[in-house]
Amino acid sequence: MVNEQGYNVAVVGATGAVGQKMLETLDKKNFPIKELTLLSSSRSAGKKINFKGEEYTVKEATPESFTGIQIALFSAGGSVSKKLAHEAVSRGAVVVDNTSAFRMDQDVPLVVPEVNEEDIKNHKGIIANPNCSTIQMVAALKPLQDTFGITRVLVSTYQAVSGAGNEAVEELKQQSQAILNGDEPNTELLPVKGDKKHYPIAFNALPQIDVFQENGYTFEEMKMINETKKIMHAPQLPVAATCVRLPFFTAHAESVYVEVDKEGVEVTDLHRILMDAPGIELQDDPATQTYPTPLSASGKSEVFVGRIRKDLDNPKGFHLWVVSDNLLKGAAWNSVQIAESLVKNNWL
Repeated sequence: MVNEQGYNVAVVGATGAVGQKMLETLDKKNFPIKELTLLSSSRSAGKKINFKGEEYTVKEATPESFTGIQIALFSAGGSVSKKLAHEAVSRGAVVVDNTSAFRMDQDVPLVVPEVNEEDIKNHKGIIANPNCSTIQMVAALKPLQDTFGITRVLVSTYQAVSGAGNEAVEELKQQSQAILNGDEPNTELLPVKGDKKHYPIAFNALPQIDVFQENGYTFEEMKMINETKKIMHAPQLPVAATCVRLPFFTAHAESVYVEVDKEGVEVTDLHRILMDAPGIELQDDPATQTYPTPLSASGKSEVFVGRIRKDLDNPKGFHLWVVSDNLLKGAAWNSVQIAESLVKNNWL
């Protein structure tokens, strides 16, 4: 028992990288928890986790685990969400799901609170947390869409290995040490654990995140394309993405090219709009070499934007550098924000 006032909350995938960040975020934001239940696979059940000075034993997630739960934060993989999310809803819980299982379901709101919070109230028990790389991009683009209109988006990502889980972080460490020792690195996980070939990520760049689709794009790229259109309520917006994994641990960076609809827009106009945008921190001063990096964004909840330039050939085109912690705003922080919106607006 955490306190007498609050909600019965379950965290599914509590022992994973995002699950741990969810607990840190619930603590940091002082979310109103009456009773906390920590759930995981049978493999991780039995582990002990401390939360607000109290020790909890992680239990195996089953349908019955959700009896009495009001808010369930899921981050244990798409297969677990598909198996248990509806079971949780049928027992009275509202699910905030941090997997791709329901994102493109037309009956499931896909939400970044700074962008489309109002969509939450239309939920039917499940609210989807978008892909980490999508979240930070739409957070930066939404203020521009509202002010100037947007007619095209092109993005190239530079994504941290933590986006592929704790195993990928360990693989990067081991491969880096092996190469520095002059040994052959062991490759078992990246770019995709279940795919046919694996490449070293240490001192490398892998232009594949998730599996390839028939159109030549990866699933990660298609997630960014389709999710952006859904979140921004712009089904006809042209969006293209190239997603690349790089050998650093935390925070994704993105080079975003956006074309606005309005004539006569200048860099100073983008600065003005983004300086006042919720959840955005502008770090853009070439004269002092001020711009965000994955290291500077790590451990922070904001989306950082810098390197804003007008395209040299298209007067309506602009280039932005967007960086955010993929485990926080890209996952745990956004999920807890959705839960806060549910509580604040009585949308449970």
